[in-house]
Amino acid sequence: MSFEFCNLTLNNMLLAIDIGNTNISFAIFNGGKIIKNWDIPLKEYRGIRTLETPIKDALICSVVPQITQRVSRDIKKTTGVKPKIIGKDILIPLKNLYKKPEQLGMDRLVNAYAASQIYSAPVIIVSCGTAITVDAVSKISGYLGGFIIPGLNSSLSALNLNTALLPKVKLAPTKKNIGKNTQDCILNGVVLGSASAIDALIETLRIKIGKNTKIIGTGGDINLIKRFSKCAIRVNKNLLLNGIFLLYKGAFLGKIRNYPDTLLKKT
Repeated sequence: MSFEFCNLTLNNMLLAIDIGNTNISFAIFNGGKIIKNWDIPLKEYRGIRTLETPIKDALICSVVPQITQRVSRDIKKTTGVKPKIIGKDILIPLKNLYKKPEQLGMDRLVNAYAASQIYSAPVIIVSCGTAITVDAVSKISGYLGGFIIPGLNSSLSALNLNTALLPKVKLAPTKKNIGKNTQDCILNGVVLGSASAIDALIETLRIKIGKNTKIIGTGGDINLIKRFSKCAIRVNKNLLLNGIFLLYKGAFLGKIRNYPDTLLKKT
C-alpha cells in the first residue's frame, strides 16, 4: 500500500466535501466533531473561498463527476492540500451487492457505511434530496440495494414542466389535509404521497432484513418527510459527512485488515 493520509493525529483538521446534484456541502472536522459547515448551491459554485481554519487533509464524495476535479483543483489551490476522492483513491469497506457495483452512487454507499458504523446493522437509510433513496444494510451480507424515487422538488418541477396548466409550486411545510385548490393539491399530494411511498418501501425492506430494523433519515427534506411518515425515523442530517470522516479515520488508523474489502486503493 503506497497510498496513505498525512502522518498526523486525528486532531488535525479534515475538510470533508459532499458534491451532490443540488448542493456542495463542506464540513471541517476536528477529531470526530464538525466545527464548521456550509453549503453552496451547485449552480452557484464559483470556487473555494479562503478558509479561516487551516486543514491538513481533504476527502471528497461526489455524484457529479464533471465538477469533482474542478473542486479538487480549487481546494488544492486554496489550501495546498490535494483532496482524496472516495471510490477512486479510497474504497469503502462495505460489501456491495449491486449487480454492477460501479453503478451505485458513492453517496448511497457512504451513507450505508456511516449508518452501519454509527447505528450498527441491520439498518435502513432514507435520504431525501434531489432523489429519494431507501437503502438497506444487513448485519451479515453488507449493502443489499434499495429503491430510488423522485425527490420532493423533482416531483414538483416535473408536474409543472410536463403539463400545460399545472403551476410551479414551491416546497413548503404542509398539513395532512385534502387540497382545496390546485397548489395545495399538488403540494399535499407530493409530500404525503412521498411519505407514504417511503413507508411502503421501508416495510418491503423490513420484511427482508427484520421488522425491527432501525431507520436512519438524512438529506435536506428528511424532516418534512418525517412529519408524515408512520415509521420511527431517526434523523442524522450530517450522516454522509460523518461517513467521510469515518473513512478518513479508518484509513488513518490502518484498520483495513479488519474490513471485508480494501480501504485504501492500491497504487
